[in-house]
Amino acid sequence: MNTPALPSSPSSDAPAAPSLLGGERITLDIHDLAFGGEGVGRHGDLVVFVPYTCPGERVEAKVVSVQKRFARAVLARVVRPAPERVDPPCTYFGECGGCQYQHLTYDAQVRWKHKQVADLFERIGGFEGKVVRPVIPCPAPYHYRNRILVRSQWNRPARKLDLGYMRDDCGLVCGIEGCEIAEPALNEALREWRRNPPPKGGLKTTLRIPAEGWEVPEHSFFQNNFHALPALLDATRAFLADAGSRHLVDAYCGVGFFGIELAKAVESVVGIELDAPAIRAARRNAQSHGAHNAEFVAGDTERLLPGVLRRLDASQATVLVDPPRVGCRPPVIELLRRVQPRQVLYVSCHPATLARDLKDLCAGGRFVLNAVQPVDMFPQTQHVECVADVRLVPPEMALARGDMGLAG
Repeated sequence: MNTPALPSSPSSDAPAAPSLLGGERITLDIHDLAFGGEGVGRHGDLVVFVPYTCPGERVEAKVVSVQKRFARAVLARVVRPAPERVDPPCTYFGECGGCQYQHLTYDAQVRWKHKQVADLFERIGGFEGKVVRPVIPCPAPYHYRNRILVRSQWNRPARKLDLGYMRDDCGLVCGIEGCEIAEPALNEALREWRRNPPPKGGLKTTLRIPAEGWEVPEHSFFQNNFHALPALLDATRAFLADAGSRHLVDAYCGVGFFGIELAKAVESVVGIELDAPAIRAARRNAQSHGAHNAEFVAGDTERLLPGVLRRLDASQATVLVDPPRVGCRPPVIELLRRVQPRQVLYVSCHPATLARDLKDLCAGGRFVLNAVQPVDMFPQTQHVECVADVRLVPPEMALARGDMGLAG
């Protein structure tokens, strides 16, 4: 679970926060929505986080834990609903834990995600919030996921096998018969899986819709939303074109999606990927898509990237990275700072780690963050995809900027 950002500490002469006890019921006015999806209220000077609430509403909440600076509570009753509150269509909303925002209108979700990303870039990265562009909404706010992970778990008290999603609050499986954010074909696959369940508990099953026109090995990554993927690609392509790079290095390229789709915008593409099955698939994908200027190399990015950029001329190259949610390892950021490509395009599904990594990349003013474009690849949930455009600053300008690279 993400830990929401805390506000600044109260001044020393502020009155002490009233004590709270677990199980106590309190009335709160919700005034913010934290990254991670929890509504934010105050009880005296104590911040209280309450999931499934909306800014602008008054709620009754039951306290479940109390820390020095904040408390957590669960929603007991909505006393005065916010105008943006809607009835969630999913029977399991609030139980399975997969969605956090079905109680909000989609317009409100998009607005709040923009504020959350901008706040994270200011607080964690030290960037100006205006560098974050408005979120591009998904054309399909429901029934968009092309991949889900379902589990089986033996329910000993009920003496039955639970089949569904793993809850994020207790480690138990929430049995589901359908998912409102999954593609219709996946829901049919889910029903078939339930009709022919696994033989025992403790098993994971991935249900997936193949990406049309792409070879994707069973354990290789592909974006989970076909509907919003064109917008993510268009934003990345526009940043690449604006930089004017002649070469693209698709680091951690997987099955080659970005490199192949962007191949027409550059003279050459080099994809680097440690996973051998993914690289073999990337080569076949390049052939089937006519990306004849793309080559794919199996190996470790940290070891291969310096040589690739020496061969291509780093001053004419863009490096695209799309790491897991944990972000780039520090040696990768140091490597980018050392090899100094013309542009870095950083695609991330976790804006907090993205802001952290870009702060390190831009430290000292050698690189500057040009823009961040969020794309809502995960409607109804706390998550949002971002692509960041980072440019190399000419040496004479970098000396003048000093450490002002963080200002954007």
